Amino acid sequence: MRSILYVLSALAVIGLAYWAYHENYRTQAAISHAERLESRISTARQRLRVLNAEWAYLNRPSRLRELADINFDRLGLMPLEAEQFGRIDQVDFPPETDLRVDFSGSVDLSSNNEGESMP
Repeated sequence: MRSILYVLSALAVIGLAYWAYHENYRTQAAISHAERLESRISTARQRLRVLNAEWAYLNRPSRLRELADINFDRLGLMPLEAEQFGRIDQVDFPPETDLRVDFSGSVDLSSNNEGESMP
């Protein structure tokens, strides 16, 4: 009886050792994957900062004004003036609709008798 207990204990130790070894490698693989993802995220954030800086540089008002002046004949862009904007009373809003719902013909299901079951 003792020999069976020793064999089962040895098999359990071997099984647990294999499980721990396997989990260790899975953990190392997950850590490596997470580090690669963090590196990619860092690279993407750095690229985003560069793109935002380029966008800000290209959208400088002085540069856009020069481009508008250079391409005036082709585009026909004119500067905005206050008279080009409308007043709020000139906006044609859609008519207001009545959103109330009539529940007079509805059936009340909340008064279900306790002895009856729902189908």
